[in-house]
Amino acid sequence: MQTLPIQVYGLGQCSLDYLGKIDAYPPSDVKCEFSDMVIQGGGPVATALVALAKWGLSCAFAGVVGDDLFGSMIKDSLDSEGVDTSGLLVRKGFDSQFAFIAAEPGVSRRTIFWRRPTGPPPSPEEIDYDLIRQAKVVHTDGLFAEVTLAACKAAKESGVPVVVDAGSMREGMLELAGLSDYFLSSETFANSLVGEDKPQEACERLAELGPRVVGVTLGSKGYVALVDGRIIERPAYEVEAIDTTGCGDVFHAGFTYGVVQGWDVEKSLDFGAWAAAMVGRKLGGRAGIPSLNAVVEQGYTE
Repeated sequence: MQTLPIQVYGLGQCSLDYLGKIDAYPPSDVKCEFSDMVIQGGGPVATALVALAKWGLSCAFAGVVGDDLFGSMIKDSLDSEGVDTSGLLVRKGFDSQFAFIAAEPGVSRRTIFWRRPTGPPPSPEEIDYDLIRQAKVVHTDGLFAEVTLAACKAAKESGVPVVVDAGSMREGMLELAGLSDYFLSSETFANSLVGEDKPQEACERLAELGPRVVGVTLGSKGYVALVDGRIIERPAYEVEAIDTTGCGDVFHAGFTYGVVQGWDVEKSLDFGAWAAAMVGRKLGGRAGIPSLNAVVEQGYTE
């Protein structure tokens, strides 16, 4: 149980990930041998909170698991990093979120097969609004539309900034953009909004909805952001990527860390990009999260 005041309140996905390496994604109806399988906790918000906890912030997670073995493993993966899981709801008789991920190191690509949790999502009555109001930041991926909108409305009323990791276009995401301060989307989300290869247009469209900062992450191509009417474009940090799972999650963690520390937006974005690149050097979304010592050595200090 967390004893320090909560700095980051996270609401969204948590998963158990099985990951393996393959030489190339196979065609249908063939056998494909994989190697180096690992099992790790996953999920955009859960992984972001693990990174933030490693960097010294106090974090609380709200989400849902089943009462299966995977649910116990997901909870253990968060507890072991010091993340407060008192808001993790266990749905009796249902299954937890699960993913199998095939990574292709040679081309820095991965394919994710996933199942969302089968139990009822958290309801607005099941979350801790006191934790939301005391937090420095609320971080969410918008998977659970109703409860996420309720949480972010409470945050907005209390002056708590909201960071959104918009991985996919889902119900309520554009309404959520209007409640957020920082709305950072994936390329997939941006393509759904305005069509392919138009990240700047996506930023402009999203900014009209109200966020102070909007951005689009572009994988190996870096990111585009719109800040106070100014477009920022940066390439990705160059690394020999093994697996890109979790890179976006940790990008958002790095940005959120900067918001908590009061950094300017460009420094927060840069830290997110660097941390994301470090994650890509190892298999799985959490094994490559840089330590706090590595962060300090890289020059990211308060």
